[in-house]
Amino acid sequence: MKSGARYKWNRRHFLKASLLLGLGTTFLQACKRKANHILLKLTGTNHILGHRLWLPDFPPVSEKIEIPVLILGGGIAGLSAAYQFHEKGFQDFLLLEMEDEVGGNSKSGSNSYSKHPQGAHYLPIPNASNKEIYQFLEKSKIVKGWTATGEPIFDEEQLSFDPMHRLFIDNYWQNGIVPEYGLDEEELAEMERFHGLMKDFTEMKGRDGKYVFDIPTLFASNDHDLEDLDSISMEKWLLDQGFKTKPVFSYVNYCCRDDFGTGVKHTSAFAGIHYFSSRKHDYLGNEEAVLTWQEGNGRLVSLLKKYAEGKIKNNCLAYKIEWDENKVQVQVYDIKTNKSTLYITNQLINCCPQFVNKYLITSRKTLSDKFAYAPWLIATITLKSFPAASGAPLSWDNVIHDGKGLGYIFDQHQSLAQYKAPYVISYYHSLDAQDLRKERKKLLDFSEEQWRDFIIEDLSKAHYGIEEEILDMRIHRLGHGMISPVPGFMMSEARKEMAKPIADRIYFAHSDLSGLSLFEEAFYRGYLTAKEILTKYY
Repeated sequence: MKSGARYKWNRRHFLKASLLLGLGTTFLQACKRKANHILLKLTGTNHILGHRLWLPDFPPVSEKIEIPVLILGGGIAGLSAAYQFHEKGFQDFLLLEMEDEVGGNSKSGSNSYSKHPQGAHYLPIPNASNKEIYQFLEKSKIVKGWTATGEPIFDEEQLSFDPMHRLFIDNYWQNGIVPEYGLDEEELAEMERFHGLMKDFTEMKGRDGKYVFDIPTLFASNDHDLEDLDSISMEKWLLDQGFKTKPVFSYVNYCCRDDFGTGVKHTSAFAGIHYFSSRKHDYLGNEEAVLTWQEGNGRLVSLLKKYAEGKIKNNCLAYKIEWDENKVQVQVYDIKTNKSTLYITNQLINCCPQFVNKYLITSRKTLSDKFAYAPWLIATITLKSFPAASGAPLSWDNVIHDGKGLGYIFDQHQSLAQYKAPYVISYYHSLDAQDLRKERKKLLDFSEEQWRDFIIEDLSKAHYGIEEEILDMRIHRLGHGMISPVPGFMMSEARKEMAKPIADRIYFAHSDLSGLSLFEEAFYRGYLTAKEILTKYY
């Protein structure tokens, strides 16, 4: 963890902050007028097509196709299942994806200046226990080899370059994202105590000898006494532990929103602690080290996709699943041809999220409604230049303390030409509230101009005048951006029940069954499901 300078308020600092506040007010009044020059584009997942599942009016089936194994959904879970099949030499499968491209929440895009993520944008160094992921990383040349002591040798160009993180706090950019700059002795002591407690949880094991907090959750202990942590919010747990200073709550709120979409008020304490305690940092000795690329986890998508070459059909929306003791029948609408096809398969790997499955398998609707999903917005912004700022230099991850959003990623950070203008950044915002359905409606109902003004206002807290530097802004909306482990969900019967296969023919493998929207969770859900099918039937 990097340290920042301690900071005390005096009359000069107060007057400076007051001046900035006044300038900010003037800016906001003129924001809409000045921002009219910005080229805007609003995109997102095909929610209009997905909403056709509510009142299905698809054409009657005009074709039948038989395939031994069918995979629904081309996110990381579906692609990982295909990867396992390929590795074992099994080719009798097909993967269907609703969107134009596979990738799910890990898709990416590009403009004239840079590739950029449209969702997940990094992979923390996996735990040593994630041997199958390391095998994949080695095949993908991300891991170049192993040391004599068994440590992975990463391709340095795929590890995040320095400087990695900075935080805008008290009108100053500090190194690192743990608040330190401007904190008094009590605030610093509470921050240190919090991290000490998280370290204790990191090392905690259940009666079965497994870690209580681990990634993937499939590897974690099922025999421990911490279930009650899931019944309260992370905020309640912090209060119960005697924390009272604002920086601790703000920092933990940011971390929860970053991984779950929901902040301290609406995230299970068990999940909140999992964020800080599940990564064991077995390798590199650097807690901040991550693997990242200009296109974010779109790089991992492209690497997995090649193992399913010739096995993927895009623009295919499954709208009904039926089964008997012999076969599974899946009715699928082809968006391009406007035709419906009946797929008949021996085993189905369903990698769709549960908010989709409740329309495909109506008997599971009640349990599916127990799953909560936070809506997300990601804006790709092209800048002529960055406004001047005090403190730490432009980093890969740039967070605004107590900002409305979650800050931004500098997309060209991994490029050798990273400081060549124009610059491209990806701004992230999760819509967190008690009623996530209401926030989802807000995400979709807000106009391009409303979201543009919201984003500019937030970024202007750290970059006054940034609106004059913006060339274009592409706003990408994810209505069901990620599973949100609200209090009571991680230990719920609904989560456990929905993970069970049906009739030994329909298997479920989406990361929402873990309660955590993480690459590792999706990878293992797909990989291990495919492995189980091969072991049983082929």
